[in-house]
Amino acid sequence: MTNKRQGVLPDTEIEAMIAGGAIRCDAPDTGQVQPASLDLRLGTIAYRVRASFLAGAGRSVADRIAEFEMHRMDLSQGAVLEKGCVYVVPLMEGLALPGDVTAVCNAKSSTGRVDCLTRVIADGGTEFDRIPAGYTGPLYAEICPRSFSVKVAPGLRLNQIRFRRGQAVLSDAELTTRHAQTPLVDGVAVIDEGLGFSVDLTPTAKGIVGYRAKPHTGVIDLTQIGVHEIADFWEEVRGEDGRIILDPGAFYILVSREAVTIPPDCAAEMSPYLAMVGEFRVHYAGFFDPGFGHGVPARGVLEVRCHEAPFVLEHGQVVGRLVYERMADAPRTLYGTTIASNYQGQGLKLSKHFRG
Repeated sequence: MTNKRQGVLPDTEIEAMIAGGAIRCDAPDTGQVQPASLDLRLGTIAYRVRASFLAGAGRSVADRIAEFEMHRMDLSQGAVLEKGCVYVVPLMEGLALPGDVTAVCNAKSSTGRVDCLTRVIADGGTEFDRIPAGYTGPLYAEICPRSFSVKVAPGLRLNQIRFRRGQAVLSDAELTTRHAQTPLVDGVAVIDEGLGFSVDLTPTAKGIVGYRAKPHTGVIDLTQIGVHEIADFWEEVRGEDGRIILDPGAFYILVSREAVTIPPDCAAEMSPYLAMVGEFRVHYAGFFDPGFGHGVPARGVLEVRCHEAPFVLEHGQVVGRLVYERMADAPRTLYGTTIASNYQGQGLKLSKHFRG
């Protein structure tokens, strides 16, 4: 590669990495390459393991699977992963990264919205979702469904990977300048190690402020889009005077008060405002591709879980931040233009697997 500009690598460089063998991606699927990321696909076998694990320095994931495996499942005809259990699935993609390129992984938005915790692990890894420069080897998805059992199959895309060269994060000063030139949010920008956003507890036209996962449901088929009835899996949440009380252990889908914009020359990642704010956590994070909300107002969907004690969440409370990163080059395609982008222009919205 001749382009050595620092930043998040765009779709054109990702395609060049596939062609050059830096990414092993046999028979890539249509739309697998996103503007600033690559969707990762499940392979044909799932290993049920006793516990979550990292490979650890000098050890392979395959060795750790042999240590913790309980049984294995053939996914070729589809299979159900039970909630509360931990599975490891070899991915169809592998890496032979250049010495100046690192990678970071995350659950796709649709995965987080069904409360399916999934992280990427690699040989020798001491962190989830982080791949060091120069890494050569396979990739695996660790999957732990939390609220719902889910049906999966080979080729399903639960995770995505983003590649970067050098330092890419925009400083608070750079964000302040950009917001003054072209607003990144509607309203006041709270900039503190990223762009802060708050929760919206204003009722929709249906009188609801969010959804809470039902405790005992059927299986969500993640291979199907728009087939599940919302009421079979979710309870509607209605606010009282601009606040709700979060139940310990419950999982909620809420929405940000702010409409956010990701400029074409940037990418962003959602992260907690603090590791823990009060007694709840906004988790699963998520990548925002260049062009999200650009010209079409779009709000961030929040996946929220309460911890040990009931917690009062109030309208306008800051709950997370968007960390903006510069692109190494402009992507050929922006989010929501010529690609199938499920969440452009979104408000309060469940995953694509549900009707309506």
